[in-house]
Amino acid sequence: MKHRPEKEVVKALVKITRYTIFVSLLLVLAMMIFSGYVFSLRGGMAAGQNLSPVNATPHAALAAPADATTAGTEKPLPPGVWKAPDAATIPAGKQGEMIRYGKELLAHTAQYFGPKGSIAQITNGMNCQNCHLDAGTRIFGNNYAGFIASYPKISSRSGKMSPASARIAECFERSLAGKVPDTSSKEIQSILAYMKWIGQGVPKKAKLFGNATEKLAFMDVAADPAKGKAVFIQKCQNCHGKEGEGLLTADKKEYQYPPLWGKHSYNDGAGMYRLGNFAGFVKNNMPYGASYQNPQLTDEEAWNVAAFVNSRPRPHKDQHLDWTDADKKPIDFPFGPYADHFSEKQHKFGPFKPIKEAQKNQSI
Repeated sequence: MKHRPEKEVVKALVKITRYTIFVSLLLVLAMMIFSGYVFSLRGGMAAGQNLSPVNATPHAALAAPADATTAGTEKPLPPGVWKAPDAATIPAGKQGEMIRYGKELLAHTAQYFGPKGSIAQITNGMNCQNCHLDAGTRIFGNNYAGFIASYPKISSRSGKMSPASARIAECFERSLAGKVPDTSSKEIQSILAYMKWIGQGVPKKAKLFGNATEKLAFMDVAADPAKGKAVFIQKCQNCHGKEGEGLLTADKKEYQYPPLWGKHSYNDGAGMYRLGNFAGFVKNNMPYGASYQNPQLTDEEAWNVAAFVNSRPRPHKDQHLDWTDADKKPIDFPFGPYADHFSEKQHKFGPFKPIKEAQKNQSI
């Protein structure tokens, strides 16, 4: 009996030891879990990831190519770069109404002129905004910054003096593969009013950074439609469809994502059918979420996917009166005759460097 207190003390010490070990293990486990969370969070922030589920689209899974902008960094814009005026500055009254209507027509052209248009049924169903992004306000997205300031001018395509309304008419005939509305109509005049507002303060012949599409450096080889198809499958077909058919909105009156070929896409007389224009456009705007400051394609991918898209069937437009002066014909205009000996295929897909060198030698 005299040893009982000692046994009780030993038992108590054993219990305390076991409890201490258990608590210690719990603390170690908690620290491991917390450390793993912090590490993953820091890793995500370091990679420039957006952790919001709202932005977790299929495009977010695409890895940036080696020579594209790395995640978390942006290409700088030059100081004083053009910016579209704030919509809040649109004036009141009739002029403001025209500007707003013009913007609406550009953003939702098909609602008014498409196959189910409320005014006329004269276009393929695409919107002007499909090629002139954000209603013509985006850097290297075919913006309208210098449009009004450049007209009237002698059209390099027709060789004739042209007003701004004539250029809009060409878009209806080519990019929208349709018919020209009355250029004196309220609609065309409203589009012009919006473009004047967009380009306010831009002087004549101004050289604006980000105007039209970026002119990418020529590759040493021809653009490859087969390689471009692989790029399209990986990065484009999710929005534009397996057959480039695009995606209609719920009311079937316009496209949420435009068709890239086929009877409802731009015809072969459109500016996008020239490879240099298309490549510069997709480089800075595609796939969804890309921009000049944060591109997702390499230059080579942009050239190749442009070659693939423009190798697919689309409506044809008679262009025998385009650039009748062969010396002024663009280097990537894919229809002869030419002032040089290079083939239509090379003028369409490249390589363009030999053509450019030949042109330089002729001008010397």
